[in-house]
Amino acid sequence: MEVVDLARLQFASTTLYHFIFVPLTIGLSLMIAIMQTQYVRTGDEGYKRMTKFWGKLFLINFAMGVVTGIVQEFQFGMGWSEYSRFVGDIFGAPLAIEALMAFFIESTFIGLWIFGWDKLPKRIHLLTIWLVAFATALSALWILIANSWMQNPVGYEVVNGRAQMNDFIAVITNPNIFRQFPHLIFGSFTTAGFFVAAISAYRLLRTQGKDNVLFLRSLKYGLVFGLASVMVTMLSGHFSGQFLVEKQPMKLAAAEALWESEDPAGLSFFQIGNEEDRTSIINIRIPSLLSFLTYDEFNGLIPGINDLNAVYQEEYADVYGPDADYVPPMIWMIYWSFRAMVGFGMLMALISLVGLFLWSRKQLPNAKWFLTLLPFTIVLPYIANSTGWVMTEVGRQPWIVQGLMRTEDAISPNLTPTDLWISLIGFTVVYGALAVADFYLLWKFGSSGDMSDELLPTPSDQPDDLQLENAY
Repeated sequence: MEVVDLARLQFASTTLYHFIFVPLTIGLSLMIAIMQTQYVRTGDEGYKRMTKFWGKLFLINFAMGVVTGIVQEFQFGMGWSEYSRFVGDIFGAPLAIEALMAFFIESTFIGLWIFGWDKLPKRIHLLTIWLVAFATALSALWILIANSWMQNPVGYEVVNGRAQMNDFIAVITNPNIFRQFPHLIFGSFTTAGFFVAAISAYRLLRTQGKDNVLFLRSLKYGLVFGLASVMVTMLSGHFSGQFLVEKQPMKLAAAEALWESEDPAGLSFFQIGNEEDRTSIINIRIPSLLSFLTYDEFNGLIPGINDLNAVYQEEYADVYGPDADYVPPMIWMIYWSFRAMVGFGMLMALISLVGLFLWSRKQLPNAKWFLTLLPFTIVLPYIANSTGWVMTEVGRQPWIVQGLMRTEDAISPNLTPTDLWISLIGFTVVYGALAVADFYLLWKFGSSGDMSDELLPTPSDQPDDLQLENAY
C-alpha cells in the first residue's frame, strides 16, 4: 500500500472507532434527561432509578469517547500536516470553539450531575443533565461545521497557498450543516433508543423481579424514541441526497454506481460492476426513482461518473494536468455502504413499529420471540452510522477539501510506510484493548447491574466542610 492509502486507513480506523461512542453519548444524554424530567415532574422513584441505571452506562460510554477523541486532534498534525497548513485558519476555529465551549460545558455539568444527587435542589440538578445533553449536541455541531467546510468550502479565500477565513458567518451557516447535523443528531437518538430497547429486552427475558416493570418502561421509551428518531433520520438523509447533486454530484453518482448520465435516472436496487472498465455487469434498477428522489419529479438529469470525471479533468487541467483521475476509489464500498445505511435504517423502523404494535395490543411483555430478537438489534444503528460515515468520506475522494485540495497532497511529507504501519498497529492494539474493556463494562452493568440507588454516588454522612478539608 502507498503512503496515502496507509494514512487514510489509519485515520479511518481511529475515527470509526471513536464514532462508535459518539452517537450513543449524544442520544443517551437526552433520554436520561427526559427520564429525570419525569422523575422531577411526578416524584416517581421508578424514574429516578431508571435515570441512574442508564446514567451509569452513559458515563462508561462518555469516558471512552473522550479518550478516543483526543487521538483525532493529534493525527491532524502527525499525519496530515500539509492539510493542517492549508486549512488551519479555518478548520482550527470550530475545533477550538468545540473544545472551549461545548466540551467545557459538557465536562463541567457531567461532574455536577454525578455528584449533585441529593445535594443540589432537584430542579437545579435536572438542569445539569439537560445542559450535558445540550453540550453533547453542541459539540457535534462544531465538529460538523469543520467537516462541512471540507465537503462544501465557503467563506474563504486562498492567499499564498493557504485558505484563509474571510466570512465566519458563512462558515458556521454552511448549507451542508443543515443537512448533516439533523442526520447525525437523529441517528444518535436512534442509536440510544435501540441501545435502551435491546438491553431492556434482555433484562426482561433473563430476570424476573421487581425491576421488570422499570425495564418494561425503559423498553417502551426505547421503541418510541427509536421509531421517531429513525423516521426523522431517513427524512433528513433524503434532503442530504438532494443537496449532493448540486454540491458533490460525484458522491451521489458513486453511491448509485451510475457510470453514465441519465435523464430520467433509475435507482439501482442491486448491482455488480466492473470498476476497471467503469461499467455495470448486472444492474437491477427501478426506473425514474433516482430522479424523483433527487428532484421530487420523475424527470431530471443525474450526472454519471464518467461524464463528471471528464468535466473535472477539463476544469482542473491547469492544476493537476489533463489526465488526472477524479473517480473515488472502491466504488463498490460506497455503493454498498449507502445501501447498508438505508437498509438497516428501514429495518430499525420496521422493528420499532412491530414493538409498538405489540405494546398497543398489550402483548409486549409476553412476546418472547420479539424480546429474544431485540438484543441482537443493538448492532443495527452502529452499522448504519458507520456505513453512512464511510459513504460520506470515501465518496468525497480524491478530494480532502472538495475542489480545493486532493488527499494525496494533504499528508505529511516526511511520512514513511514504516511509520504508518507502526502507528496503525499500535492504535489497533490499544484501541482493541480499550474496546474489550468498554464492552465488558457495558455488558457487566447492562446485563447484571440493578436499578438501585447505589449506581451513582450518594450523599456522604460526613459534613460538607469535612469533605472540603480532606480535598485540600
